Formats: sequence, C-alpha cells, structure tokens
Amino acid sequence: MKITVARSAGLCFGVNRAIEIVEKLLDEGKKVCTLGPIIHNPQKVREFEQRGVTIADTPENADKNSVLVIRAHGIPAYVEEKIKSMNLDYRDATCPFVKKIHNIVLQHSKLCDIILIAGDKNHPEVQGIIGHCSSECFTFSDSDDLERVLEENPFLYEKSACVVAQTTFDMSEWKKSLEKLKKLCTNAKIYDTICNATSERQNEAEILASQSDLMLVIGGKHSSNTNKLYKICKSKCKETYLIETADELPRSALQRSCRTGITAGASTPASIIEEVQTMTEEIKNEIKKVEEGEENFKELLEESLKTYNTDGRVKGVVVEVTPTEARVDVGRKQTGIVPLAELTTDPSAKVEDIVKVGDVIDLKIMKTNDQEGTILLSKRIIDSQKGWDEIVKAQEDKTVVTGTVTEVVKGGIIAVANGVKVFIPKSLATAKRDADLEELLKQEVSFQIIETTPQRRRAVGSVRAVLNEERKKKADEFWASAEVGKVYQGVVKSLTSYGAFVDIGGIDGMVHISELSWNRIKHPSEVVNVGDEIEVYIKALDQEKGKISLGYKKAEDNPWEILKRDYPVGTVCEVEIVGLTPFGAFASILPHIDGLIHVSQISEERVEKPQDVLSIGQKVKVKITGIDFDKKRISLSMRDANEAAEEAAE
Repeated sequence: MKITVARSAGLCFGVNRAIEIVEKLLDEGKKVCTLGPIIHNPQKVREFEQRGVTIADTPENADKNSVLVIRAHGIPAYVEEKIKSMNLDYRDATCPFVKKIHNIVLQHSKLCDIILIAGDKNHPEVQGIIGHCSSECFTFSDSDDLERVLEENPFLYEKSACVVAQTTFDMSEWKKSLEKLKKLCTNAKIYDTICNATSERQNEAEILASQSDLMLVIGGKHSSNTNKLYKICKSKCKETYLIETADELPRSALQRSCRTGITAGASTPASIIEEVQTMTEEIKNEIKKVEEGEENFKELLEESLKTYNTDGRVKGVVVEVTPTEARVDVGRKQTGIVPLAELTTDPSAKVEDIVKVGDVIDLKIMKTNDQEGTILLSKRIIDSQKGWDEIVKAQEDKTVVTGTVTEVVKGGIIAVANGVKVFIPKSLATAKRDADLEELLKQEVSFQIIETTPQRRRAVGSVRAVLNEERKKKADEFWASAEVGKVYQGVVKSLTSYGAFVDIGGIDGMVHISELSWNRIKHPSEVVNVGDEIEVYIKALDQEKGKISLGYKKAEDNPWEILKRDYPVGTVCEVEIVGLTPFGAFASILPHIDGLIHVSQISEERVEKPQDVLSIGQKVKVKITGIDFDKKRISLSMRDANEAAEEAAE
C-alpha cells in the first residue's frame, strides 16, 4: 500500500500566525482570551483551553485581565471599534489576506459601489468582510446562487460593483462565477482574493484524489476550507473520509486500499497530520506482515497448543535473573518465566535493572506449557493496567507525570510513564519548536496528560505545558520581588539587531544595544554572545505588558565618569590627533572622548592651518583647560601644556 501526503496539507500562513501569537503570549506568562475559537480545530482549541485560554463571543464577555486575541478570520469594523473604545489590551491575529479584503471593500464602499462577496455568508470571515462594507452588499455561495442574486436584483447589471471572494472559496466555483460576471456585469471590478495556499491545496488535493483509491481529509468538521477539500476529493475518489484525528481512521477501508492519499485543511496542526500518517503506516505494516506470511504454519501450530489463562493473576518470587528473562516461583510445579519484553516497555532496559532475586512481583499468566513445564508471565501488562488508571487520574487532576523517552517517532516522541506509552507531539515536546528531539532520547521528562482514549489505551502528553507552568511560576516569583535597580546574574538567550535578551531566572528581559556599552557599537555580538553569563540590573519594569528593560553597562565604566575622576581641568596628558579642521584639531583623550585644540592653542607662534604643524595619528602633550559635561565638550591647549613643562623645568 502506497501512502502519499499532500505537500500543501496543513496550517496556512494566516492560521499558523494566529497560533504563534497565542503561544507567544502564553510563553510570556500572559492570560489569553480569544474572540471566538482561534481556529477551526477542536484539538488545538482544547489544548489552548487546557493552558488557560478562554473564549469570548463578544468583547463585553472577554476577561478584562486577559490579552484579547482577534482570530485569523477577522472581525467587523464595529467590533474592532468596540474593543478600542473599551481600552482592552488586544492583539490582532487577522490573516493579512483577509485584511486586504477588508481594505478593498472599505475603499469601494466609500465610492458607493455595490459589494458582491463569494462565500458562506454565515462564516466568520465573510461576516467580518460584510462588517467593513458601508454600501449595499450581497453574498453568493456558488455560481448558481450568483444567478439568483442577479435575477432578484437586476440593477446589478448596470451599477458599479466590487467583487471579492472568501479566501477559502472553491476555485472551480469561482471560475464559473467569473464567467457569468464578466458577461452580465460589465461594470464589475473583480478581485481574485482566494488565498494562493488555498488554491494550491485544492488543486493538489484534486490531483491526489484522482490518483488514489482511498483519500483521507484531516480537519475540523466545522471548518469551511476542510469541507471544501472533502467535497473536491469526494468528486474524484468515492472512498474519501473526513477525519479529525487518527482515532477515526477507517481501518477496514485502509486494509482494502492500495493507494492512500492524505491532505488536511488550513487549520490542521502538523502533529495531527503526522500522527494520522504514522497510524496509517502502522496499519499498512500490519497488512504487510500478514501478506508476507510471518505467521507461518509452525507458529500457528504452536499457538494451537497454548493454553491461555488471560484472567489469571499471581504473585511470584524472583528466583533467578538472566540477561533475557527473570525466573519466578508462583507456587506451582511449572517454572514461571518473565521475558524482558514482558518486564517493561523500555527497549533499552536490562533485566537486572528491573528486578532482583527475592523480589515479590504481581504477574499475569499469558500461557502455560505443560509439556515443557513452564508458565509464560507478564509484569508489563499488570503495570500497564495500574499505570493506565494513574494516567487517566493524572489527566483528571491535571497533575504532572514523569516518564522516560524511549522512542523518537514521526511527529513527536514516545515517553513511558507508569508502564504506559504516552505520545507527545513534536510541537508539545519542547519549549522551542525547532529543538532536536533526538536529544531527549533516554532522558526523563515531565509532562501533563492532555488527552486519553480508553478504547485504545492511547494517551497524549505535553512537556511544553509543564515548562510553561514552571515559567509562569518563576515569572510570578520574579514580579513579586522585582524592583528597579535590582541586580541579577543572567544568561544571554538570543541577540537581535536592537539588543540582547537575557534569562534572569525563568523570565527574559532585554538589554537595549545602547545599554550594552558606553562606546558606540553596531551589533550586540560585539559585547556579548549567546550563552554568556552576565550581570545585569533592572532599569525599568512594566508588569502589565510583561516588559523588563535591563542595564548592563556600569556607571563606573562611563568614560565621562573616568574623565571626571582621572582627568580634571588642569591635567596635562598625552593625546592622539584624530581630526583636523580649519579652526583646530580634535584629539582623543579616552576611547570615544575627544577634545578640541583650537588653532590659537596649538603654538605660541601664529598657525594658519592646523595641518601645517599637526597630522592624524600624531601624539602631543595637551592641558585640559575646560570641560562642559552637559554639552560633552572639552577644551585642550598645547600652548598651556608647553608652558607648564617649561615652568616645571625651571
């Protein structure tokens, strides 16, 4: 069976941007409220809810202590004005492509043009577009519906009109609609506002579906673009299924399929696509094993001779430990054998690490072999049954679970906790999305259980949820004791062109480039590097916005303070000529502090031009005759320095 995943499947730019805005706010320890579900994906929405994100249907119902996030679909203009009038702290995650449509209809409304919108009039995106139209507007769902609108409103044939489309509108219906519009509405100004990613996804899905005998469309069942994908694929492949997660995979249909295609809507996270692909491949491998005849006649014969007692539980005392198994006494004549694979789910574990002679352990009877006088037992199954109850309870109580990462798989990692395998999607396995998962292999990690499926004993966890909670706790502790001037030992986490971000104990502050050095620098890397441990102090705090401004350069290192301390007026010192002008010469006293030797102060004799007697790089003796610290000006005199030298010589 061949499995092909559409290259364009999954999150589009606008949806991904909205998710990143919410995640960034959560990572910063902010409370978040979204105006409606942030995307049409129940799994992602549920994940955000578990991280404390609330949903409001109107600005009035939003949590006033949260940052309000406008979702990618956008909102009507009057709702945006309401948010501003209420002085709510908000972030606009409206897709830029949707914003473009808002601007188009707004401009044409000012010209009193009639607005025609291709799309589902009940969809939030279309409602938002309508909310930016101040002139008369109409919506149509397909080319046939367009005909109805034109027949009911014949004045549209002559009046000036603006035509736009919902970003996820069906491309084939848009083309049919355009043909009718160009023939009937000659005064219409048409804007092709269907997102490029949408048209590419629909075209690729159509081609893939025509080449497959089974098609899987992944996405929220209430998602407009996902339903359009399903409709397109269904027209080319009868065996098309719309699923939200891997739990809904049609196993029997997959077993019949030779060529399976997978695509996904614009609101489907990569972790769900990867899990569906992984599960589909597992089903494929099961079929392959049967086809290759791995269960040969000998194995089938042995199976027929086995005597199972699947309900039997016994206690056993470990009497011998070998590299491959543990032998136990269960109070019977037969010898109890527990193979390594039945001791633990950890493939890297050793028998001696799990049990030792004398241990009393709970076991499940897998089969008995009276001819050989042995009983095959399993500790793993008992542990798994107990562990599963603990996993379910951990989800209910929202407690943290600790497990060891045993595998890095497509789409994430597998961690074993309480004998249960827990899948942790890549996006939830680390604090950063681009982290190398291989580094987690055989490491102990803490995570929360965010989803369980009892029928399959399947659990999904999130390491990021724990890290975010720890970060929030540290942030709360920080804000409780933070004050301007307080000094911290920090670690440089990242550099930008405008400054350095420093971790000062679970929360990041920024040292602006101007605060890194008293000297003028072009980039922070001239002073610090990522990973450096540096001492910083708080310059300013804004708890409401979560901003921390840090200082790094110290007052005692200020060259002007050094000048005040070591070079008072009257000091004679050696300087270097760094600039020549018609009225004098500039000389460097300290790095980045220059003084002026006026042409009249160069020599007792008249000097027409400073360059007649001085040159760049020349070292000369001068006397500091004046300092204006406010204007940062220093007056120097070679004449006075010479006089002082002569007096000292006398």
